[in-house]
Amino acid sequence: MEQVTLYTGPNCHLCEQAKVVLYPLLMERGLRLIEVNIKTDAELQEKYGIRIPVVALANGEEKGWPFTAAQIGRLLDV
Repeated sequence: MEQVTLYTGPNCHLCEQAKVVLYPLLMERGLRLIEVNIKTDAELQEKYGIRIPVVALANGEEKGWPFTAAQIGRLLDV
């Protein structure tokens, strides 16, 4: 099963909104969501900082919030 990574942080209300957008789309496509808390890794915290939530694919494609299901669908189709 392919996976999609969602970079998040603690008490991130935008991250919760992002999951509402992502879950139906990923379930429809049979993809697994992996959540990564950037606060547990100094490099990730420096890279993403206040940009979270960020969706990342295995091919290196990324999309930061705000995003729609249609935008993520197009990203997955690349």
